[in-house]
Amino acid sequence: MALPHLERPICEPVELRPGAPVRAERVQQGAEAGASGSFVHYHDVYELVLFGEVEGNFIADDRRYALTPRSLAFVPSMRHHDFVLAPGPRDWVLLQVEAAVVDALARAPGMERLQRAFCAKPDRALYRRLLPLAEWLAELDGDDPLALPLTEALLRAAVRARPVHGEALPAHADGLQRLRPAIDRLRRHPADAHGAEQAAQLCALSPAYFSRRFKQQVGMAWSDYVRTHRLHLASRRLLETELPVAAIAEALGFSTPSHFGELFHKHFGVTPKDYRRIGRAQDA
Repeated sequence: MALPHLERPICEPVELRPGAPVRAERVQQGAEAGASGSFVHYHDVYELVLFGEVEGNFIADDRRYALTPRSLAFVPSMRHHDFVLAPGPRDWVLLQVEAAVVDALARAPGMERLQRAFCAKPDRALYRRLLPLAEWLAELDGDDPLALPLTEALLRAAVRARPVHGEALPAHADGLQRLRPAIDRLRRHPADAHGAEQAAQLCALSPAYFSRRFKQQVGMAWSDYVRTHRLHLASRRLLETELPVAAIAEALGFSTPSHFGELFHKHFGVTPKDYRRIGRAQDA
């Protein structure tokens, strides 16, 4: 059984382990994989996604890029973006890197491309060099001494790839910037998330306008976004920590472990305990 979280593994939130500035994950999905719905997000890390088979779109900085087999997408820290993938077989390596690591590299001569989001299509020769580096990283722990040198080599190679020119999307006044105070607070305090009225106050907007704008910009209501954020964060903690299910539920603000279990099962199709068991078995 495949873990359902893999339908959206390139989605916030991201928690890098202390002392591990790099996180890499190899993802493969079969013909049964469904389309991924829109979920605009951003995070502290820099993100590089190297695709194998894929069809869909990458959206960043008010541009839409067509994703085709053997393409890559790069997103700097704190940039809104999204991946909308068509159904069917697909695979990729996801690399997430602590911002401080890439900030210095992005200022180096010839590396300025890392200062903005981009989509690119490596030629076959370059792709054959990129893929082994990415897969090697996916086999390492983030604190392995080889992780940072391999990450730098991968990023230096990625900026050489031929750019894919995106389609400009209709610009919205301030984009998501007006909503950032509410989203930032949710990221800092997921267990104590504001309701829509308090979130609107943080953004200096009326509750009605905040709710309407949030649904328009993000594609879901504020309450749905809060719940989805918490559930995805829980899915990471189930796989990457040894915390008991009840402790994860409490730390993320769910009213009771049983309520958390019901929401988790409804969202992912399995119980939290089964999710952890399946994930650990797949890793093994």
